[in-house]
Amino acid sequence: MTQVCVGAIAGAFGVRGEVRLKSFCAEPSDLDSYGPLSDESGKREFAVKITRPIKAGFAARIASVKTKEDADALKGTRLYLPRERLPDLEDEEYYHSDLIGLDVFDTGGEKIGKIKAIFENGATDLLEIHGPGLKNGVMLPFTKEIVPTIDLSQRRIITDPPEGLLP
Repeated sequence: MTQVCVGAIAGAFGVRGEVRLKSFCAEPSDLDSYGPLSDESGKREFAVKITRPIKAGFAARIASVKTKEDADALKGTRLYLPRERLPDLEDEEYYHSDLIGLDVFDTGGEKIGKIKAIFENGATDLLEIHGPGLKNGVMLPFTKEIVPTIDLSQRRIITDPPEGLLP
């Protein structure tokens, strides 16, 4: 079962056991609508209820957290849920977790590397590609022209990178 990171606990908010949450969801306030979340290991579950928006995130209550010290102890905990609980996306929309790790091939069928990370850049997302011929990796613009084919079933993408981008 694939786990997807949807948020993180940034520490205590106030002195009454609330936590400060960062949401990584497309609609940030949806974080508490997916049901219980877990830590990366899946061993600890968290029933999260957002109480209000705050600067750079949300204040929230977690059922097992009663004090500021309890909240502080969770600082840095990333919150996950099973991929299957995420909503389906429109055509040509992808979750980052579905793309990371995909093999990257050029239009001639030569393997370039793998997607290591995805960065949101405002204008367009960038795919960080690492492979044997890419000393420090390369940032590939994630556009239809440059990445015309995404085949999740085969775990690969085909790219037609701009001239000079790859060594």
